[in-house]
Order: sequence, then C-alpha cells, then structure tokens
Amino acid sequence: MRVLIAPDSFKGTLTATEAAVAIADGWRGARPDDVVERCPLSDGGDGLLEVVAAGGGWTWHSAEVEDPLRRACRARWLRRERRAVVESAAACGLHLLTEAERAPRRLSTFGVGQLLDAAVDGRVEQVFVGLGGSATSDGGLGLLAALGVDLRDAAGTAVGAAGAPDLDRVDRALPGPAARWRAVDLVVVSDVTTTLPDAARVFGPQKGASPQDVEVLTRGLGRLADAVERGFALPGLRDQPGTGAAGGLGFALAALGARVVDGARHVAEVVGLAERVASADLVVVGEGQLDATSLQGKVVGATAALAREHGVPVAAVVGRAVDRPASLVAVEEASPAGPGPEPGADVRRAAGRLAATLTRAGGSGPE
Repeated sequence: MRVLIAPDSFKGTLTATEAAVAIADGWRGARPDDVVERCPLSDGGDGLLEVVAAGGGWTWHSAEVEDPLRRACRARWLRRERRAVVESAAACGLHLLTEAERAPRRLSTFGVGQLLDAAVDGRVEQVFVGLGGSATSDGGLGLLAALGVDLRDAAGTAVGAAGAPDLDRVDRALPGPAARWRAVDLVVVSDVTTTLPDAARVFGPQKGASPQDVEVLTRGLGRLADAVERGFALPGLRDQPGTGAAGGLGFALAALGARVVDGARHVAEVVGLAERVASADLVVVGEGQLDATSLQGKVVGATAALAREHGVPVAAVVGRAVDRPASLVAVEEASPAGPGPEPGADVRRAAGRLAATLTRAGGSGPE
C-alpha cells in the first residue's frame, strides 16, 4: 500500500515536518512493507518555510533584520529562480520574545519590511508572504516605514519605524519610494479573514494585550487606516477580509498591492499535493486538535477534500479528537489528555496503532 503522510503542525508541540517524520516512523514500524511518503503541510502560518523547502528546488537565504523590539536578529527566506517565500514571523514572531516582552503596544514590524527588501533584492518578481505567529499589532506601520512609505505626524515629522508606539501620531501616508512594490507580485498566504478594525480585539489578547491595550491599539489602527486609505487612494481597504491578519500586516501588504490567497490550498499547490494524493492508496492527515473547524478550510479539510476528488480514503493521527468526522475512515489520538513530555514519541505510537488497526482489519488498507 502507498501511504501519503500529510499533516499540519501540532501547534505548540511539533512542526509539520516533525509530525510527518513521527507519523511515518510509527507507520513503518507496524507496516514495514508499505511505501510511505511524507508531505508536511501548512496554511501559511508557522513552519511555512520548512514545508515549502521539503518539496525541493528551493535555496535558503538569510539577512540581519530587526526583531519586534528592534534588536538585531537573523531571518531566513527561500528563493527559487525569481520567486521567494517569506515568513513574517521570522522578524516579528512571538518566538523572538520572552513572556515578559510580549506587549504589542511597544512592538514594530520594521524588521518584516527589511526582510522583504532583502528577499526581493532586485531579482525576485513574486513573493509569497506567510502570516502567522506574529507578536505585533501595529497594522504593518513599521513595515511601511521600512519600505519607504512617507509617514508623517500633524507637524510634518517622520514617524512609523517604532511601530505601535507611533500609531496615534500618524496623520499622513504617501507611497513615496514604496510605490515600486506595485511592480512585485506580492501574495499573502493566510487563512485569516479578520479585518483591520477587529485585529486588536481578536488577536491582541493572545499576544499579551490588556483590555486597555486593545482599546488603544484599535484607535491607533483606525488612525493608520485613515491616513493610508486617504494617501494611497484606497477607500475601504481596512474592511477587506484578511487585512487584520498578523496584527494588521495584511492591511499594510494590501496597501502595497498584495493579493490574499487561501493558505492551505495555495501551499498544497506549491508542494504538488494533488499529484501526490492521486498516486496514494491512503492519506494520513494530522493536527493538534481535530474539531468541528478542522474540515472548514484548514489544512486537514483542504487535504481531505482533495483526497475525495481522487477517491482516496483519509485517516488521521491527531493530538486530541473533539470530533470524529465520518469522512475520515479512522482517527487515532496521540495525547487525548494533553501533550506529554515527548510529543513526537506519542504521535509515533499513535501512528503505529493506526497502522496496526489496518493490519488486523486485513492488511490491504481501507476499502
């Protein structure tokens, strides 16, 4: 039997690549004669670069940029010919900060702008930007400043590089040198549909924002939207789906001409998932928690839908199963009571149990 292992990350415990390795190892231990192929997946959030790189043909690059507190850090991206893939969290991610440093009103996306500038470098025509895992809620103000947008306060003083602390000062925004980004095909890879006015309320608390912080940030994001919509001649931009992604980074990128694509489906296209599913006898998906939302646009749902199109059955290895959709032929939980000290080992054992179940059922896989 040919088995395609195609998991999302198990958030907080395993990357998609680590999960794919664990599931494949557990499966081979129970069914060593099966042909097992790994295809880790992403919806554009954390781990996007690893997932894309696993498909082959991409080269790694890196540059020194600023983290959310404007300290020097090293960020990586991928390039293949005239295309690049960037993960915004490499420069503004929660993982770059300690718990005590997670205060969105102090943080900037300036480093994300630096990262995009380095990735394009005059040779790249298309950039895929993954949004997810961000610590920031500055509406992409820092990014706009880094890329040359002319941002001023009411007195005509330049603002913006500080990010969120400058939100309440922004009065004018003109494209300036950043107008050149209109010639680049910027593609935002995300599964978030939140608009900019809701960004601080929806995502701020999980980044360390207090109720007062959310109120201040929401007011500041509105001020930024006023300036950008007026100066860029883009009325109503703030209300477009996805502009609230990554604390408003989606808004800043949209102002520069970016288009938003469905994260799970787009990554699937980049890694050639359809062809790999079509040649499999069984697809094994995975994620941290299987629930009612799993089949609604997320990686598991997009993969299962693709498998149905090709008549290939789908099973799942998950951390915990709140729901067990009838469309999945089997579901095995790795840690129903919560992640243990060795989540990789838990997932490996769960995959072994799933494979053994098929062996006991006759060994030829699902009908």
